[in-house]
Amino acid sequence: MSDVSAACFDELSVGQLYKTTNIVSDEDIVKFSEVTGDVNPIHLDEDYAKASIFGERIAHGMISAGYISAIFGTKFPGAGSIYLSQSLKFKAPVKIGATVETTVTIIDLNEKRKFVTLKCECKVGDVSVLTGEALLKVPIKQEL
Repeated sequence: MSDVSAACFDELSVGQLYKTTNIVSDEDIVKFSEVTGDVNPIHLDEDYAKASIFGERIAHGMISAGYISAIFGTKFPGAGSIYLSQSLKFKAPVKIGATVETTVTIIDLNEKRKFVTLKCECKVGDVSVLTGEALLKVPIKQEL
């Protein structure tokens, strides 16, 4: 089994956070295009992208969103968490080779329903490239 952790609802508290860092590679962009079918030339065609407002190829925004999903399912809260909803605001492009720091922070715990609300942010350097909020259902101890 891979490096996966799990926390139960009772182990969580408002203000807890988790961070990861990922480097977006050309290979990541090509694989994402192949898997999803999103072959928008802004991501894959250098000549097309040079003429765009970005002046170069950029990563799919959903690659950064995927970093959030990976945290939830494997690290924090981890295995057993059920993704219920996610809002996303794409604020700036992510370029090939960029280092994306992803932070998720618990902002609310619904004791009755065992729901966790988290603030989500992806940054490249000091620039926020993606923000949003997620809602998860997290298992209680006997469900793990």
